[in-house]
Order: sequence, then structure tokens, then C-alpha cells
Amino acid sequence: MFAVHLLAFHFTKLKEDQIKKVDRYLYHMRLSDDVLLDVMARFRAEMAKGLGRDTNSTATVKMLPSFVRSLPDGSEKGDFLAVDLGGSQFRALEVKVFNDGKQSSQLESKFYPTPKEVIQGSGTELFNYVADCLLDFMESKNLQHKKLPLGFTFSFPCKQTKLEEGALLAWTKHFKVRGVQGTDVVSSLRKALQKHKDIDVDVLAMVNDTVGTMMTCGYDDPHCEVGLIIGTGTNACYMEEMRHIDLVEGDEGRMCINTEWGAFGDDGALDDLRTEFDRELDLGSLNPGKQLFEKMISSLYLGELVRLILLKMTKEGLLFNGKVSTALLTKDKIEMKHVCAMEKYKEGLSNTKEILTELNLFPSEEDCIAVQHVCTIVSFRSANLCAAALAAILTRLRENKKVLRLRTTVGIDGGLYKTHPQYPKRLHKVVRRLVPNCDVRFLLSQSGSSKGAAMVTAVAYRLAAQRKQIDAVLAPFLLSLDTLREVKNKMRAELEYGLKRETQASATVKMLPTYVCGTPDGTESGKFLALDLGGTNFRVLLVKIRSGRRRSVQMYNKIFAIPLEIMQGTGEELFDHIVQCIADFLEYMGIKGARLPLGFTFSFPCRQASIDKGTLVGWTKGFKATDCEGEDVVDMLREAIRRRNEFDLDIVAVVNDTVGTMMTCGYEDPNCEIGLIAGTGSNVCYMEDMKNIEIVEGNEGKMCINTEWGGFGDNGCIDNIRTKYDKQVDEGSLNAGKQRYEKMTSGMYLGEIVRQILIDLTKQGLLFRGQISESLRKRGIFETKFLSQIESDRLALLQVRRILQQLGLDSTCEDSIIVKEVCGAVSRRAAQLCGAGLAAIVEKKRENRGVEHLQITVGVDGTLYKLHPHFSRVLQETVRELAPQCDVTFMLSEDGSGKGAALITAVAKRLHNIGRKDKL
Repeated sequence: MFAVHLLAFHFTKLKEDQIKKVDRYLYHMRLSDDVLLDVMARFRAEMAKGLGRDTNSTATVKMLPSFVRSLPDGSEKGDFLAVDLGGSQFRALEVKVFNDGKQSSQLESKFYPTPKEVIQGSGTELFNYVADCLLDFMESKNLQHKKLPLGFTFSFPCKQTKLEEGALLAWTKHFKVRGVQGTDVVSSLRKALQKHKDIDVDVLAMVNDTVGTMMTCGYDDPHCEVGLIIGTGTNACYMEEMRHIDLVEGDEGRMCINTEWGAFGDDGALDDLRTEFDRELDLGSLNPGKQLFEKMISSLYLGELVRLILLKMTKEGLLFNGKVSTALLTKDKIEMKHVCAMEKYKEGLSNTKEILTELNLFPSEEDCIAVQHVCTIVSFRSANLCAAALAAILTRLRENKKVLRLRTTVGIDGGLYKTHPQYPKRLHKVVRRLVPNCDVRFLLSQSGSSKGAAMVTAVAYRLAAQRKQIDAVLAPFLLSLDTLREVKNKMRAELEYGLKRETQASATVKMLPTYVCGTPDGTESGKFLALDLGGTNFRVLLVKIRSGRRRSVQMYNKIFAIPLEIMQGTGEELFDHIVQCIADFLEYMGIKGARLPLGFTFSFPCRQASIDKGTLVGWTKGFKATDCEGEDVVDMLREAIRRRNEFDLDIVAVVNDTVGTMMTCGYEDPNCEIGLIAGTGSNVCYMEDMKNIEIVEGNEGKMCINTEWGGFGDNGCIDNIRTKYDKQVDEGSLNAGKQRYEKMTSGMYLGEIVRQILIDLTKQGLLFRGQISESLRKRGIFETKFLSQIESDRLALLQVRRILQQLGLDSTCEDSIIVKEVCGAVSRRAAQLCGAGLAAIVEKKRENRGVEHLQITVGVDGTLYKLHPHFSRVLQETVRELAPQCDVTFMLSEDGSGKGAALITAVAKRLHNIGRKDKL
């Protein structure tokens, strides 16, 4: 018994001594976590360099765009072919994808050898061989008479310009085919296939084997967004944010980046980690000085690295009694399969002894221990370096998503990972140690990268079909220049109808006289009250105007809410609520006893008989108070003040917010003769020549006309551009059949149009996995402010997804892109239609003045114009296009509905004092 223990002790001591000896000898191959974190940082820097337009040319990690923009979502279906070229064998496959709710697929394939004369011959010979093999496969499966889409896995560095177009940058993995580098390999494959008249194959996609692996695993696990190959070669790919990829136009969504990380260190960045053995191996390779990272970690080179180490140790008398056998002198004699077998620790030293004996090395027990440990150090270094680079990718993904903890899946393929007994465990352990804030699942690709090519093709097929459906839905929102000219001309005709006595009653654009016939001249002064009613909030303002050299306007205001039950109750309740708010404000400001002149901004269509008389034509913007339409709103306000019997006010003017906007800007710029509101509602006013206003007596001077253009189209004149979504929104509104133009252009309705489109796209299975959530069913859930946020150029898709999540919409990255596109189509059309209407107004002003070229200022207010990232630009561009003889300046109004009402009141008082009571 004692002898057994002694023998075991002796063996353990022997093993420890041999391991220490090897550890000392290969000290530089043992990498600490600090070194690995440093490698990780270096790789991240190279990634950033590869993604930059100005730095990509000098980057060793090329970060090649793959033009794969979407992962499988489970809705793919159909029959697809795939061919896989890149390793020791060529493979042809048929992949059937079933949309059966189980994400199932069926794969049949056949392997073909890749003879040395083919992989080191001419390009024509290579692609003819691929085509011949594919024909053989199709004939064996009786597929030669079917037209099938094909995905091409081409596992070499390529610069892609499209999903189905890519030029070879350089051969790797012992391939040395002439005349292919720098040419489009898909084009070469197509030419070879065309020689076979009896097969009809459409090459839709070319992918790298790494991308194929990610797509294969992505079909089984939607969290998979990284692909990793560790085999004959090594590479990684991952889904990068488009906004970071300078080499490709556009910043929406994501694209798979093929890192081509094998060349990491080709610029000397890893020279401090490369050993004399790495350098010797590189010098003896087919591509010295290139793919240095790959030569440190891929299975193609690890066996040779082990041979070089054993050779030197033997020469130094540390192994095999210093006897150098022919095997140790023969390049590539030790292969990766030998390394894998020797590291099967459960089998002790038997595998090692057997392999070394076959190589005529006749090892002692000490030799077997030492050789086994050399294999361990070499393969462990490979796993460590691979883990460091992978950890850099995972960290970038986590930072892109702006999350504290990342949950993701890495799809893996490759012989080294699959066959080495210790490699997967080592890799996983080191990755988790380097990135503790990432929950990583490692998923082995069951069907290899070849199925991935078919999946990319299937996804491309799905996206093409979806694109066609989405384009069909959004096509009616794309208005041509001719269509916009037609809208401008129709608006111009409606303006004229509204000005003429005989047609005014039936006109949809009412062209209401405001009795505002002048603008401020700078002599106005005093204290004025202003009321502003036009939306869900009501404001009361005290405005102090100072004249002279120190001319200024000071404002004090308070905002009061108008509850829905008041908005849609009785007229008496509405005006009593308004007077209650005024009383609170006067109390708050300490001016309850003063009888101040008041301007009432009432932002609804009114027919005015004088500046202080306004009859409500009809409610808009969700108001529905009874017993108001057809009544004088000034009288209703006066009656409510009398009912309260607490204070008295001098109501001087009732004005529209659009007129107030024009007057506010006119105070700063005397050339401002147009006011535009683009917010909750949409409207325009402008100074019209009195001679053109048939419904008002007199031909001298000008008067501001409140167009109330929101009703444009109520007679059906723009039905040709109204979509089914516009009709749905109209039918669900409080005033169905009215204000049709406003419902296509104003902030109150744009979000609802978007919601209707999203419901339709979801029903078609194009959004939100075809599931209409309860929140999406709610009218009004999609407020227009969300359009402004979603369309912001500064907003990443991740933030768009968060906005949608706030609305109860669980979206993918692809969903977010579609939602953003829908929002863009709806808001762009609104801005163009608004611009077409405005072009009709400025053209009318030009003709009124009888000038060839008009210079004019438009005062603008409204949240849609001010806050939407693109609305103002599109509107201005449209006006320039449709009214090229008009030089239009757009001036933002500072509180037109409050300040403007006070200015009109001040001007009215000034003119009243000089004896002009009826006109301003």
C-alpha cells in the first residue's frame, strides 16, 4: 500500500516538475487578465478605426458591412438553395423553411472535395467546379427544373456593396486562386451557372461563414446577434448600429458587420505578445505578415505551433533525450486533431503516448506530461485571445444599447470549438470573467454556416415582400410636384370663391373678414388684458406695452385647464368657466378693480361684423359646447361677466390666433402680411386688398382675412389625395366630413393617422409580430408629439423603441424603423400640403401687388412648426418650389395669440381715440 502511495506521489511530483518546466519555457504564452483586458481595449480601438470612413483604409480589422440588416423573425418560409465555399470541403444544400409557428426547417446537403488544383488554380476553374457540384446536387434531388433562390457562403474577406455583390479582398486558409482578388465573386458564380442551361438559380445573397452562423443560430434564438467561427480560420460578426457605420449611407437600423478580425495585429499592435514561435510559423506560411491574430488562435496553425515548440525544446535537450525525429522536422506533421486528442485528460497520457509513438518520437512519461502541457498552453492562449476580442464586441453591443447589463447570444461554429475537449469551457469562462455585466449564452450552430446563407436569402425574400407591402401602404402619402401644384391651384380657386359675394356662402374656405385694417406703428402703450382660447388650455394675460425709444412688451400670464366635460358641455358652462379663470387671474395679479381693455383670442372660425363682434361658424379641435354656433362669442363672454357680477372689462377686439401671430411678427417686421398657424390646428390669414373683398363695403386699403383654410376640401375637391386612413380618422372625429384639410395637416390628427396605418401594417403581419396591442386600439394614444420625438435625427432607434414601449408597443429594431418611416411619410405630406396652400396665398399677394417678384414675411406659430424636426424645412422647400417668384421669409412668432391680441387691442384703442371706431 505504501509503495502505491509512493508511486502516486512520485508521478504527481514528476508531473508538477514537468509542468513548471514547460511554464517557464512558454512564460510569454501565459496571458494574465490584465493583459487580456489590454488586448480587449486594443481590439475595441481597431473596431472604431475600421468603422470610420477616414480611418478604415489603415485599419487592420476591416469591419466589413455585410448588408444583412435583419435577423430571422420566424415568418420566413419557402425552399432555398445554398452553397458553402471556404474550408477543406465544398457543400451544396437545400433548405426548406416552414412558417408553422414552430420555426422549423428541413435541410439536405451533399459534401464535395476541394482539390488542390482547384483551390490553387484559376478563378474560372474554381467557379465552374462550384457550378458543376451544384448541378450534380440539384440532379440528385430532382431540383434542376425548379427556379430557386440561392445563398452563397463565401468564407473569405470581401468588400460588399450590396447583399448580392462583393469583391474579394484577399484569399485565406490556403486558397490561392488566380484572377479573383478585386473582382465580384457573385458575378463570377452567376457566369459559371449560366453555362448550365438546364438549371435556373437566382443568387440573392452572399454571406461570410461567420454571418451564416449568426443567422442559423438567430433562427433558433432571437437574442443571437453575434457570430463566431473558431476552426480552420477564425472570425466574428455582430449587429452594429447603422449610425456608427460611416462606410454605408443611412443611419437607420442595424447591419451585420463582418469584423475579419484575423488580421488584427498585422500593423504590429500585437508584437509584444507574439513569441519567436509565432514569428517562425508566420514566415513559413503562404501569407507572411498577414492574418497574424488568426495564426495565433485558429486550428489551421495551432498544430504547427506545437511542432515548432517541441522541435526547439528537443534541440535544447528538454524532450525526447534531445533526439530530433523526421516528424519534428516535417512542416504540418502535427495537426490540430493530434492536439485535441492529447488534451483528453480523462484518458491520462495514453493518447499522448500513442500519437508521439506514431510520429516515431518514443516518449518517456516525462515527455508525455510536457507535450500534453505544451498543447494546453497553446490552446489556452488561443481561447484567451479569442475571449478578449469577443469581450470587446460584447462591450460595444452593451454600450450601443445603453444598458447596464446585456443579455445576448453568441452563435458558434468551427472544428476547434466543436472537437477540442476543453476549448468551449475555457472560452466561456474567460469571456464571463472579462465582461461580468454581460449575460452570454453560447449556442452551437447545428447546421453550420451553410444553412445561414439560406436563412439570409429567406430573410432577404421576406424583407423584399414586406418592403413591397409597406411601399404600397405609404405610396398615397408621396405627393408629386404636379399633385402639389394641383392642390395649390385648387386652394387658389377656393380663396376666390370665399371672397366673392355670390359664392361665399357655399365656399369651403370661408375667407372671413377680421376688420383688422392696420398694424402697430410703435406709439401704442398701456396695460391690456388678453384671453387665449384655442385648445385644451386657456390663458389669461396682462400685457404692458411701452412706446418710444424704449419700446417693449412685457407679459404676465396664467394657464388654466379646460376639462373635457366643459369642452363638450353647454356654452353657458364654458363661458362661466372662462370668467372664473379671469377672476382668479385678476385676483392673483391684484387688479380686480381695474376696467382694462381686453383682446379675446378665439381660435375658431368666426364671422365678424366688426372688430368686437364675432359669430361662431363652427367648433373645431375637439370642442363641442352646445348653444354656441351661430352666436356672438363676445356677447356670450359679456353675459358671463354680468352673471358673475364681480368685475367689468372693456372687450375691444375678438381675434383669431392666426391674426394675432401676424400682428406680433408685424410689430417686429413691417413686411409681415401673412400669419400661419401649424400646431394643434392649421390656419392662415393675410392682408387682402379691400377691393377684392366683396362681402365688406369699401374699396380703399387692406383688411386681414382669416381664411379658415382647414375646411378646404370639404366639398370633395381633394378627395383624390385623401387616403383610407384619412377617411377613418375623419369618420372617428367629432366633426365628421368637416375640416378635411386640417385633418391632413394639423398636429391634432397626424398621430391618429399614424395609428391607423400602424394598425393596418400590424394586421398585414408587418409590425409588432402581427399582434395588435390594447394600447394601439385606443384612439388618440399616438400623440403628435411622439412623431416629433421619433423623427428626431438625434434619436437612436433604441430611444424610438423606448417611446413605443411607453405607449405599450413592444417593438423590434425593424419595427422601430417602419414606425419612423410611417411618421415621416405622414408629417412630410402634412408639411407639403401646408406649403402648397401657403404658395397659393403668396402667389395671390404677388398678383395683388402687380409685381414680378415678391418679397414678403410670414409670421408662424404652432408646435408642429416649432418642434417637429423636419416640418418647417419641408414646408419652406415646398413654397419655394411652387412659388418661385416669391422670396418668403419665415419669422417665428413670440406668443401671437397672447401678445398679438393685446397689440390689436392697443391699436384699436389708439384708432378709437382719433375717431375711427368701426375699423382698425
